[in-house]
Amino acid sequence: MRAILVDDERANLEVLQVLLEKYCPEIKIVATASQVAEGVELLKLHRPELLFLDIQMGEYSGFDLLSRLNDKTFEVIFVTAYDQYGIQAVKFAALDYLLKPVNPDELIDAVAKAKERIKHKLQNEQLNFLLQQIKKPDASVQKIALPQHNEIRYVMINEILRCEADNTYTNFFLTSGDKILTSKPLKEYSDLLKPQGFLRTHQSHLINPSFVKSWLKEDGGVLLMKNGDKVPVSKANREQVKALLGK
Repeated sequence: MRAILVDDERANLEVLQVLLEKYCPEIKIVATASQVAEGVELLKLHRPELLFLDIQMGEYSGFDLLSRLNDKTFEVIFVTAYDQYGIQAVKFAALDYLLKPVNPDELIDAVAKAKERIKHKLQNEQLNFLLQQIKKPDASVQKIALPQHNEIRYVMINEILRCEADNTYTNFFLTSGDKILTSKPLKEYSDLLKPQGFLRTHQSHLINPSFVKSWLKEDGGVLLMKNGDKVPVSKANREQVKALLGK
C-alpha cells in the first residue's frame, strides 16, 4: 500500500517513517512533504492509497490541503501533537487520528483499519463530510458518521433517541425506528455527544433529553422515552440526571 506523509516538521516525518518501516512494512512511502502546496502536487502525481496528514502546519492546515483536491480516493490518518482544533470534527466524521508521539500499537491498528476501508470504496465520502463540518467551525454539529460493516451512515444528531452499549459496540436508536450497530464503544460517543446535550444515565446508556417522556419511579428510577423504550438510571447518575431534567 503506497503512502504519502505530510508534516511541516522534518523530524516528525523522519520518526513516522521509521515507525512505519518497523511496524507496518506493507506500507511503501512514495513521498514526503513539509508544505501544503507541495503535498497537493505529490498527491496528484503519485495517487497513493493512504495519506498521513498533520493537522496544523504553520499558517495552513491539513484541511486546507484536502480542500484543494477534487478527487479524494485515498484514506487519511491524521497525525497531531495534541487534541487541538479540528479533532472533534475528525471524530464526528469517524476518521482515524494519532497523537504525537505516535504509539506503535495505535499506528498498527489505524493502518489495519485503513486497509479494510480501502477495499470497499473509491471516493472517500468521510473526507467530504469532514470538510463540510470544518467550513462552519462555530456552528453546532448537526450530523455524525456512524461506521458499519459495509457502509457509513450519516445521521442527524436530532434524530438520535438514545445509544446503548453492546460490549465494545454501540447501538443507536433513531426517531425513524432504525437501529444502527457501530463498531465503537459507548464512551467514545458519550464524549462526542455530551456537548450536544446528551446524558449518560447508566454505564450502558446515553440518551437525548429531548425525547424523554417521563420519569418512572420503578427500580430506583427509569426514563420512559417517547418511543416507549425504558432506560435505566444508575444510582451514581440519578441525582445528576434528575437535576438536568428538572425532576
